[in-house]
Amino acid sequence: MRFYGEALDSRLMLGTAQYPSPDILSQAVRASGAGIVTVSLRREGAGTKAGQSFWSLIQGLGVRVLPNTAGCHSVRDAVTTAQMAREVFDTDWVKLEVIGESDTLMPDVFGLVEAARILHEDGFKVFPYTTEDLVVAERLLRAGCEVLMPWGAPIGSGRGLNNPWGLRAMRAHFPDVPLVVDAGIGLPSHAAAAMEMGYDAILLNSAVSQAGDPVAMAHAFKLAIEAGLAGRLADPMEPRDMASPSTPVLGRAFV
Repeated sequence: MRFYGEALDSRLMLGTAQYPSPDILSQAVRASGAGIVTVSLRREGAGTKAGQSFWSLIQGLGVRVLPNTAGCHSVRDAVTTAQMAREVFDTDWVKLEVIGESDTLMPDVFGLVEAARILHEDGFKVFPYTTEDLVVAERLLRAGCEVLMPWGAPIGSGRGLNNPWGLRAMRAHFPDVPLVVDAGIGLPSHAAAAMEMGYDAILLNSAVSQAGDPVAMAHAFKLAIEAGLAGRLADPMEPRDMASPSTPVLGRAFV
């Protein structure tokens, strides 16, 4: 799998918020085998002592950091946060969030496209948190994005894939664009289903951090993503409307 020309071994991207402790966060990241972790600059407070300790913890994990603009509700706020994150984390990768509705945390797709264009022109490699809307996806690609990250369901809801038809349509419409299901994943089976659809990776946070055993759940997601990918590559059978016996009638003994 490649994002912006860089190869990654893992197809799991893991958030770092709301874990019971820093130690459990570290264990969960390692158990997941994640190749990327997302970090919110605003939440961590990079200039504080706590923020510096957190950054040291993340550096010790040896994984790629993807800063995000979580909590930003305007283009200006998102762009400013991304620019600050580039300085703090020394990366031009950014997960771009521009929130448009507070109850569902649905992205403001108009602001998202505008912010993506500004950041692309400023040299960023943008990972946009978006919906499964194909028109918005086209606009994001034209704005310079090379990756699309449609939601499965509202952030933190754990509802899984609310619109399988829309997600399949996006995969079919953009066969050569890296696609990541971002947000709403609650169970390993949700992640496996997305991989079976042909998605390239999964980004999740709450499903692991809020589990009773985050470390065990992180490992379960690792296995689910591997299983979903393997199942897709094995060329699964097409579903049928009628039964088809696995044991042929021809040759059966009759008494």
